Amino acid sequence: MGRAADAGGAPGERARHWRHPELPGVDLLRARYVHKTFVRHTHRTFVIAAVTEGVETFDHGGYGGGVHSAGPGGLALINPDTPHTGRAGTPGGWRYDVLYPEPELVAEVAAETTAVRGTAGFAAPVVHDPETARLVTGVHLAAERGQSLAADSLLRLAVARLLHRHGGPLPERTVASAGARRAARARAILQERMTRPPTLERLAAEVGCAPFALLRAYRETYGMPPHAWLTDARVHRARELLERGLPPAEVAAAVGLADQPHLNRHFSRIVGVPPGAYQRERTGRRT
Repeated sequence: MGRAADAGGAPGERARHWRHPELPGVDLLRARYVHKTFVRHTHRTFVIAAVTEGVETFDHGGYGGGVHSAGPGGLALINPDTPHTGRAGTPGGWRYDVLYPEPELVAEVAAETTAVRGTAGFAAPVVHDPETARLVTGVHLAAERGQSLAADSLLRLAVARLLHRHGGPLPERTVASAGARRAARARAILQERMTRPPTLERLAAEVGCAPFALLRAYRETYGMPPHAWLTDARVHRARELLERGLPPAEVAAAVGLADQPHLNRHFSRIVGVPPGAYQRERTGRRT
Protein backbone atom coordinates (compact mmCIF):
# COMPACT_ATOMS: atom_id res chain seq x y z
CA MET A 1 0.00 0.00 0.00
CA GLY A 2 1.37 3.42 -0.95
CA ARG A 3 1.77 6.22 1.53
CA ALA A 4 1.34 9.96 1.36
CA ALA A 5 4.53 11.61 0.19
CA ASP A 6 5.99 15.09 0.39
CA ALA A 7 3.64 17.30 -1.60
CA GLY A 8 6.46 19.35 -3.08
CA GLY A 9 5.53 22.42 -1.03
CA ALA A 10 5.92 23.62 2.55
CA PRO A 11 7.28 21.34 5.31
CA GLY A 12 4.56 19.14 6.74
CA GLU A 13 2.51 19.10 3.56
CA ARG A 14 1.69 15.55 2.53
CA ALA A 15 -0.26 14.17 -0.39
CA ARG A 16 -0.98 10.97 -2.25
CA HIS A 17 -2.47 11.12 -5.76
CA TRP A 18 -3.19 7.63 -7.04
CA ARG A 19 -5.54 5.20 -8.76
CA HIS A 20 -6.61 1.86 -7.30
CA PRO A 21 -6.09 -0.85 -9.96
CA GLU A 22 -9.50 -2.40 -9.25
CA LEU A 23 -11.37 0.90 -9.03
CA PRO A 24 -11.33 2.15 -12.63
CA GLY A 25 -12.74 5.49 -13.63
CA VAL A 26 -11.59 7.52 -10.63
CA ASP A 27 -8.40 9.09 -9.30
CA LEU A 28 -7.92 9.67 -5.57
CA LEU A 29 -6.09 12.43 -3.71
CA ARG A 30 -5.66 12.57 0.06
CA ALA A 31 -3.67 15.58 1.20
CA ARG A 32 -2.77 18.07 3.88
CA TYR A 33 -1.77 21.47 2.54
CA VAL A 34 -0.74 24.60 4.43
CA HIS A 35 0.79 27.07 1.97
CA LYS A 36 -0.09 25.23 -1.24
CA THR A 37 -1.59 27.43 -3.92
CA PHE A 38 -3.22 25.84 -6.94
CA VAL A 39 -3.08 28.10 -9.99
CA ARG A 40 -6.11 28.39 -12.25
CA HIS A 41 -6.54 25.05 -13.99
CA THR A 42 -9.08 22.50 -15.15
CA HIS A 43 -9.78 18.80 -14.80
CA ARG A 44 -11.19 16.53 -17.46
CA THR A 45 -12.99 14.73 -14.65
CA PHE A 46 -15.44 15.81 -11.98
CA VAL A 47 -13.96 16.88 -8.62
CA ILE A 48 -15.52 15.81 -5.31
CA ALA A 49 -13.41 17.17 -2.44
CA ALA A 50 -14.47 16.42 1.14
CA VAL A 51 -12.73 18.76 3.60
CA THR A 52 -11.89 17.04 6.90
CA GLU A 53 -9.89 19.81 8.66
CA GLY A 54 -9.35 23.52 8.14
CA VAL A 55 -10.78 25.48 5.22
CA GLU A 56 -10.12 25.37 1.49
CA THR A 57 -10.87 28.52 -0.51
CA PHE A 58 -11.04 28.67 -4.29
CA ASP A 59 -11.98 30.94 -7.16
CA HIS A 60 -14.43 29.28 -9.51
CA GLY A 61 -14.98 29.88 -13.21
CA GLY A 62 -18.51 28.47 -13.22
CA TYR A 63 -21.74 29.29 -11.36
CA GLY A 64 -21.25 32.95 -12.15
CA GLY A 65 -17.72 32.96 -10.72
CA GLY A 66 -16.80 34.18 -7.28
CA VAL A 67 -14.79 32.95 -4.30
CA HIS A 68 -16.00 29.93 -2.32
CA SER A 69 -14.85 28.15 0.84
CA ALA A 70 -15.42 24.67 2.24
CA GLY A 71 -14.78 23.57 5.83
CA PRO A 72 -15.19 20.29 7.74
CA GLY A 73 -18.26 18.42 6.55
CA GLY A 74 -18.27 20.46 3.37
CA LEU A 75 -17.57 19.38 -0.18
CA ALA A 76 -16.15 21.36 -3.07
CA LEU A 77 -17.85 20.18 -6.27
CA ILE A 78 -16.42 21.03 -9.68
CA ASN A 79 -17.66 19.96 -13.07
CA PRO A 80 -15.27 18.92 -15.87
CA ASP A 81 -13.31 21.61 -17.75
CA THR A 82 -14.25 24.30 -15.22
CA PRO A 83 -11.35 26.67 -14.40
CA HIS A 84 -10.67 27.04 -10.68
CA THR A 85 -7.90 27.70 -8.16
CA GLY A 86 -7.26 26.46 -4.61
CA ARG A 87 -5.61 27.72 -1.42
CA ALA A 88 -5.87 27.65 2.35
CA GLY A 89 -8.72 29.61 3.88
CA THR A 90 -7.14 29.60 7.36
CA PRO A 91 -3.52 29.90 8.57
CA GLY A 92 -3.41 26.19 9.46
CA GLY A 93 -4.25 25.05 5.94
CA TRP A 94 -6.62 22.21 5.20
CA ARG A 95 -6.95 18.46 4.83
CA TYR A 96 -9.22 16.81 2.32
CA ASP A 97 -10.10 13.56 0.59
CA VAL A 98 -10.74 14.04 -3.12
CA LEU A 99 -12.36 11.85 -5.78
CA TYR A 100 -11.90 12.58 -9.48
CA PRO A 101 -14.57 10.44 -11.20
CA GLU A 102 -14.49 10.36 -14.98
CA PRO A 103 -17.54 11.78 -16.80
CA GLU A 104 -18.48 8.33 -18.07
CA LEU A 105 -18.75 7.00 -14.51
CA VAL A 106 -20.90 9.93 -13.37
CA ALA A 107 -23.13 9.54 -16.43
CA GLU A 108 -23.54 5.85 -15.67
CA VAL A 109 -24.58 6.54 -12.07
CA ALA A 110 -26.90 9.36 -13.18
CA ALA A 111 -28.64 7.10 -15.71
CA GLU A 112 -29.27 4.49 -13.02
CA THR A 113 -30.33 6.74 -10.17
CA THR A 114 -31.73 10.06 -11.47
CA ALA A 115 -34.23 11.43 -13.94
CA VAL A 116 -31.87 14.17 -15.13
CA ARG A 117 -32.21 14.89 -18.83
CA GLY A 118 -29.04 15.80 -20.63
CA THR A 119 -25.61 15.73 -19.03
CA ALA A 120 -25.76 15.48 -15.25
CA GLY A 121 -23.47 17.53 -13.05
CA PHE A 122 -23.26 19.54 -9.84
CA ALA A 123 -25.40 22.62 -9.34
CA ALA A 124 -23.35 24.36 -6.61
CA PRO A 125 -19.60 24.75 -5.98
CA VAL A 126 -19.81 24.08 -2.22
CA VAL A 127 -22.31 22.10 -0.16
CA HIS A 128 -22.39 21.21 3.53
CA ASP A 129 -23.22 17.51 3.59
CA PRO A 130 -21.31 15.67 6.35
CA GLU A 131 -23.01 12.37 5.57
CA THR A 132 -21.81 12.33 1.96
CA ALA A 133 -18.41 13.70 3.00
CA ARG A 134 -17.98 10.64 5.22
CA LEU A 135 -18.79 8.42 2.24
CA VAL A 136 -15.99 10.11 0.25
CA THR A 137 -13.54 9.45 3.08
CA GLY A 138 -14.85 5.90 3.23
CA VAL A 139 -13.91 5.36 -0.41
CA HIS A 140 -10.33 6.33 0.42
CA LEU A 141 -10.14 4.11 3.49
CA ALA A 142 -11.56 1.10 1.64
CA ALA A 143 -9.24 1.60 -1.34
CA GLU A 144 -6.20 1.95 0.90
CA ARG A 145 -7.12 -1.31 2.64
CA GLY A 146 -7.58 -3.12 -0.67
CA GLN A 147 -11.33 -3.51 -0.15
CA SER A 148 -12.33 -3.05 -3.77
CA LEU A 149 -15.99 -4.01 -3.43
CA ALA A 150 -16.53 -1.59 -0.56
CA ALA A 151 -14.62 1.21 -2.32
CA ASP A 152 -16.63 0.83 -5.53
CA SER A 153 -19.92 0.62 -3.63
CA LEU A 154 -19.21 3.71 -1.53
CA LEU A 155 -17.99 5.63 -4.58
CA ARG A 156 -21.21 5.02 -6.51
CA LEU A 157 -23.33 5.76 -3.45
CA ALA A 158 -21.50 9.07 -2.89
CA VAL A 159 -21.91 10.14 -6.51
CA ALA A 160 -25.59 9.12 -6.57
CA ARG A 161 -26.30 11.00 -3.33
CA LEU A 162 -24.58 14.15 -4.56
CA LEU A 163 -26.43 14.08 -7.86
CA HIS A 164 -29.74 13.56 -6.05
CA ARG A 165 -29.16 16.25 -3.43
CA HIS A 166 -27.01 18.78 -5.25
CA GLY A 167 -27.12 17.89 -8.93
CA GLY A 168 -28.92 18.81 -12.12
CA PRO A 169 -28.39 19.07 -15.87
CA LEU A 170 -25.29 20.93 -16.99
CA PRO A 171 -26.01 23.98 -19.18
CA GLU A 172 -26.00 23.25 -22.88
CA ARG A 173 -23.34 24.99 -24.90
CA THR A 174 -24.63 28.04 -26.76
CA VAL A 175 -23.95 28.78 -30.41
CA ALA A 176 -20.39 30.01 -30.70
CA SER A 177 -19.85 33.69 -31.38
CA ALA A 178 -17.19 34.97 -33.77
CA GLY A 179 -14.90 35.55 -30.79
CA ALA A 180 -15.47 32.03 -29.48
CA ARG A 181 -14.71 30.59 -32.92
CA ARG A 182 -11.43 32.52 -33.04
CA ALA A 183 -10.60 31.34 -29.53
CA ALA A 184 -11.25 27.74 -30.59
CA ARG A 185 -8.94 28.12 -33.59
CA ALA A 186 -6.28 29.65 -31.35
CA ARG A 187 -6.63 26.76 -28.91
CA ALA A 188 -6.17 24.23 -31.73
CA ILE A 189 -2.99 26.03 -32.81
CA LEU A 190 -1.60 26.01 -29.26
CA GLN A 191 -2.44 22.32 -28.87
CA GLU A 192 -0.72 21.47 -32.15
CA ARG A 193 2.35 23.62 -31.46
CA MET A 194 2.64 22.96 -27.74
CA THR A 195 6.43 22.76 -27.80
CA ARG A 196 6.88 25.92 -29.91
CA PRO A 197 3.84 28.16 -29.48
CA PRO A 198 3.56 31.46 -31.36
CA THR A 199 3.57 34.84 -29.66
CA LEU A 200 0.20 36.39 -28.83
CA GLU A 201 0.59 38.82 -31.75
CA ARG A 202 1.27 36.03 -34.23
CA LEU A 203 -1.46 33.84 -32.78
CA ALA A 204 -3.99 36.68 -33.11
CA ALA A 205 -2.90 37.33 -36.70
CA GLU A 206 -3.37 33.67 -37.58
CA VAL A 207 -6.97 33.67 -36.36
CA GLY A 208 -7.73 37.09 -37.84
CA CYS A 209 -8.07 39.50 -34.94
CA ALA A 210 -6.12 41.91 -32.74
CA PRO A 211 -4.14 40.63 -29.72
CA PHE A 212 -6.37 42.19 -27.06
CA ALA A 213 -9.48 40.99 -28.84
CA LEU A 214 -8.09 37.45 -28.75
CA LEU A 215 -7.20 37.77 -25.06
CA ARG A 216 -10.75 38.86 -24.27
CA ALA A 217 -12.35 36.14 -26.39
CA TYR A 218 -10.08 33.45 -24.95
CA ARG A 219 -10.86 34.44 -21.36
CA GLU A 220 -14.59 34.52 -22.07
CA THR A 221 -14.50 31.11 -23.79
CA TYR A 222 -12.04 29.15 -21.65
CA GLY A 223 -11.87 31.08 -18.38
CA MET A 224 -8.17 31.89 -18.62
CA PRO A 225 -5.77 33.64 -21.02
CA PRO A 226 -3.91 31.64 -23.71
CA HIS A 227 -0.65 31.31 -21.78
CA ALA A 228 -2.40 29.92 -18.67
CA TRP A 229 -4.47 27.57 -20.82
CA LEU A 230 -1.27 26.34 -22.49
CA THR A 231 0.36 25.57 -19.14
CA ASP A 232 -2.76 23.65 -18.10
CA ALA A 233 -2.75 21.71 -21.38
CA ARG A 234 0.94 20.90 -20.96
CA VAL A 235 0.29 19.42 -17.53
CA HIS A 236 -2.60 17.33 -18.88
CA ARG A 237 -0.27 15.98 -21.56
CA ALA A 238 2.52 15.45 -19.02
CA ARG A 239 0.21 13.26 -16.93
CA GLU A 240 -0.43 11.02 -19.94
CA LEU A 241 3.28 10.68 -20.70
CA LEU A 242 4.23 10.02 -17.08
CA GLU A 243 1.62 7.26 -16.92
CA ARG A 244 3.30 5.67 -19.95
CA GLY A 245 6.56 5.59 -17.99
CA LEU A 246 8.55 8.36 -19.69
CA PRO A 247 11.16 9.96 -17.39
CA PRO A 248 10.12 13.42 -16.14
CA ALA A 249 13.06 15.11 -17.91
CA GLU A 250 11.88 13.70 -21.24
CA VAL A 251 8.30 14.62 -20.44
CA ALA A 252 9.31 18.24 -19.79
CA ALA A 253 10.87 18.50 -23.26
CA ALA A 254 7.95 16.69 -24.90
CA VAL A 255 5.41 19.22 -23.61
CA GLY A 256 7.50 22.30 -24.33
CA LEU A 257 8.84 23.16 -20.86
CA ALA A 258 12.42 24.32 -20.44
CA ASP A 259 13.54 21.58 -18.07
CA GLN A 260 12.46 19.23 -15.28
CA PRO A 261 12.38 21.93 -12.55
CA HIS A 262 9.85 23.87 -14.67
CA LEU A 263 7.76 20.70 -15.02
CA ASN A 264 7.98 20.09 -11.26
CA ARG A 265 6.76 23.59 -10.43
CA HIS A 266 3.85 23.71 -12.88
CA PHE A 267 2.80 20.11 -12.24
CA SER A 268 2.74 20.52 -8.45
CA ARG A 269 0.72 23.74 -8.69
CA ILE A 270 -1.97 22.01 -10.76
CA VAL A 271 -1.99 18.32 -9.75
CA GLY A 272 -0.96 18.76 -6.11
CA VAL A 273 2.03 16.39 -6.09
CA PRO A 274 5.39 16.41 -7.92
CA PRO A 275 5.58 14.49 -11.22
CA GLY A 276 7.94 11.87 -9.77
CA ALA A 277 5.51 10.98 -6.98
CA TYR A 278 2.61 10.94 -9.44
CA GLN A 279 4.46 8.53 -11.72
CA ARG A 280 5.57 6.20 -8.93
CA GLU A 281 1.98 5.70 -7.81
CA ARG A 282 0.92 4.67 -11.30
CA THR A 283 3.90 2.75 -12.64
CA GLY A 284 6.11 1.89 -9.67
CA ARG A 285 8.93 3.60 -11.55
CA ARG A 286 11.56 5.35 -9.42
CA THR A 287 12.79 8.63 -10.88
